[in-house]
Amino acid sequence: MKLLPIIAVVVLVLIVGSQSFYYINEWQQVIITQFGKPIGEPHTAPGLKFKVPFIQEVRRFDRRFLEWSGDAEELPTKDKVFIWVDVYARWRISDPLKFLERLRDESRAQSRLDDILDGGTRNAVANHELIEVIRSTNRAPAVDEAQPEITATLAEISNGRDIIRREILEAAQVSVAEADLGIEILDVRFRRINYGETVRPDVYNRMISERRRIADRFRSEGQGEAANILGEMDRELKRIQSEAYREAQEIHGKADAEATEIYASAYNQSADSRRFYEFLKTMETFRSTVDKETSLILSTDGDFYRYLKGGGP
Repeated sequence: MKLLPIIAVVVLVLIVGSQSFYYINEWQQVIITQFGKPIGEPHTAPGLKFKVPFIQEVRRFDRRFLEWSGDAEELPTKDKVFIWVDVYARWRISDPLKFLERLRDESRAQSRLDDILDGGTRNAVANHELIEVIRSTNRAPAVDEAQPEITATLAEISNGRDIIRREILEAAQVSVAEADLGIEILDVRFRRINYGETVRPDVYNRMISERRRIADRFRSEGQGEAANILGEMDRELKRIQSEAYREAQEIHGKADAEATEIYASAYNQSADSRRFYEFLKTMETFRSTVDKETSLILSTDGDFYRYLKGGGP
């Protein structure tokens, strides 16, 4: 029984101690409230702190960069084209005391950011044409030199997506500052931009039509180049045949000249040599014109009969 008061005192000390001391992490900032009202300045230094137990309450807020992610919305551009725009942002609690007074917690802050950023995005997109929203610069795309018309179809832009993004950011920062919410919007980015369902078929058809036009041009150029190649090949073939015929005729001419020279040289030899030559030529002719099935009718004045009868020249 004597231990019960001691246990009660220990429990009471632990309860009072747990209500009297609190710890601040490096990524936290704390405001002490008393009966729901903030007391003193925000505490940002990490470490163990003291408060009045049971009366004062610790309200913790994040010091890190926080994310806001909006829902994708179908918005009209200045030229009345509907596109799906998905935006996200980064923000932080810059003044926890004002944040507590104006917004209380992060869920209400996210709801307030929905109104500010969604409205700013809608206004910025509505003030610019489609080409300004989907493009960032006038830099020519890296295309093949054989396709210059693709670059030629890209219109010049004066602003671009990055400028529109900065317009949304600046408008949101002004709205937050005027409302004095104790938060700071750090950055706004486009997560995705896509054509609406009603516009997408027209865009695809335009892309298909342009690609077909390019394909037709390439096909026409290819046919013209093929005709040039075939014509050049035909001219080259005729030139080769003409040169070959001329060279063959020159060879025939040289051969005939050499043969004539040999004949003349042979006839210029002695009578016995000429008769022997005539005999050999006659025998060669006889061998090339007569076979075992050939029947000959020889004249007594012919060389064949004379050589056969005489046995020699």
